[in-house]
Amino acid sequence: MRSDAVIAVYIMANRRNGTTYTGVTSNLPQRVWQHRTGVTEGFASDHGCKMLVWYEQHENMIEAIIREKAIKKWRRSWKLALIEKANPQWKDLAADWFGPVRP
Repeated sequence: MRSDAVIAVYIMANRRNGTTYTGVTSNLPQRVWQHRTGVTEGFASDHGCKMLVWYEQHENMIEAIIREKAIKKWRRSWKLALIEKANPQWKDLAADWFGPVRP
């Protein structure tokens, strides 16, 4: 997957049940790398959201943006439940791509 561009809605976190960031991208591996290395400034960087804890692929960007905007309006508890359903251990789903997150 690392070499392929993937349109996705994703959630990054700084730790289990910690601060989360929801985003959309046309290249998931590249965007995760940007979060992990802190090359882009903003909320995710300010709060250390470097672990990919959830994502879903989409066929097109419009569909992905609609989903991202909907999730961003959700209550925090709903977002945590979404993560827990797919990733109950809050594993870093990109650890195999780039290695473990370093503090």
